[in-house]
Amino acid sequence: MQVQETLSEGLRREFRVVVPAAELDAKREQRLAELKDQVQIRGFRPGKVPVSHLKRVYGRSAMAETIDSAVQEANASIVEEHVSKHGARVATEPKVTLPTEEGEVQALIEGKTDLTYTLALEILPKIEIADIRGIELERPVAAVSDTAVEEALAALVASNRPYSPKGEGAKAENGDRVVINFTGTIDGKPFEGGTGEDITVEIGAGGFIPGFEEQLLGIAEGENRTIDLSFPENYLNAELAGKAASFAVTAKSVMAPGTVEVNDEFAKSLGMESLAQLKEAMKGRLEADHAAASRRKVKRALLDGLDSRHQFELPPSLVDEEFTNVWETILGDLKNQKRTFEDEGTTEEAARAEYRKLAERRVRLGLVIAEIGDRNEIKVTDDEVSRAVVDRARQFPGQERAVWDYYRKNPQALASLRAPLFEEKVVDYLLELATVQDKEVSREVLFSEDEAEAASAS
Repeated sequence: MQVQETLSEGLRREFRVVVPAAELDAKREQRLAELKDQVQIRGFRPGKVPVSHLKRVYGRSAMAETIDSAVQEANASIVEEHVSKHGARVATEPKVTLPTEEGEVQALIEGKTDLTYTLALEILPKIEIADIRGIELERPVAAVSDTAVEEALAALVASNRPYSPKGEGAKAENGDRVVINFTGTIDGKPFEGGTGEDITVEIGAGGFIPGFEEQLLGIAEGENRTIDLSFPENYLNAELAGKAASFAVTAKSVMAPGTVEVNDEFAKSLGMESLAQLKEAMKGRLEADHAAASRRKVKRALLDGLDSRHQFELPPSLVDEEFTNVWETILGDLKNQKRTFEDEGTTEEAARAEYRKLAERRVRLGLVIAEIGDRNEIKVTDDEVSRAVVDRARQFPGQERAVWDYYRKNPQALASLRAPLFEEKVVDYLLELATVQDKEVSREVLFSEDEAEAASAS
């Protein structure tokens, strides 16, 4: 095998590889010898098939296997000799360019010519980690007030209000629930998803498309009514977005909300021992929400600090891959919402540049976090991954076994759970090193998040 490095530019490397025809033929003969004891051909006893006959029957397929094996062996050798030995690591899967011209391919399969191909790869940059102790961060914190607890309790009470029939002739008011049957049409024709039976609508809750609930005001049990409206332009179902529709509605019942006695009995109906315990549980949930929001804010500030302190060449393929993922998401969102870049106050060219920078940030931070984790031997244990799978499975009641099997059989899916666990452990490590000062803010400030903050998050 002959290897010639043809490009060494930045993080890019290219090699011209030649595997002599004689070497390929020897490997093919070895493969055919292995097949001799494995195949069964009519007219020959097992293990007695002449190699010359095997070559006529399996020669082409054996050569294809040989070429594939030779390429893999050559690539592994090149990575070891030209990359790993020099302390570098491959950034992405190497790209192999094999002959494509029909005559050349034919000659190669028939063993008449050398195998000549190109191997292109990118290596990871050497990263000098900045002194994390120099990063000063503010961590916004907000206490959970009694008012916030009472507001949360009021929302809980509202969602647990009993409803009772208003009686014959009573008309629906704001806050009432109406059980309806409906059939929707567009241009006089029914459409998929436009029919429903025994559907409960809470007037004023905003659970239906705009205009639907409002047109139920004043309806009585047993009354038929036609509701005319248009689907929003940004409706999730693009086939219905912006279209005018008509719904034939029948009210089966009209129910009014009752009152709830907020006392120990109410708390017991929710599995608590007392109202005091219920309030304490709600306060604990709000504190957990506050802690999560505070964590997001200080993590984002930490990542900003890491990003500003590290500048190095990025593997183009990693950036291209990340940009493609981001860009496809953006285009998909715009299509679903039937919006354009002009609607967003920008141009496609400007948006591409903006999201390219976002892709570069994500790749840069990913490499920095990986390097810090590697240098400090930060690991995610199998037990931690298993717990993450269990937590994921609990999100799908009744399908826990299917979720567990999915992750167990899909290493890539399992890696998608391991990666964020690793990132959070590295963030914990860095926050211990950084200078972090708590800053008291309001709940509104704690949970505010502008577009720039959301976009730049890793």
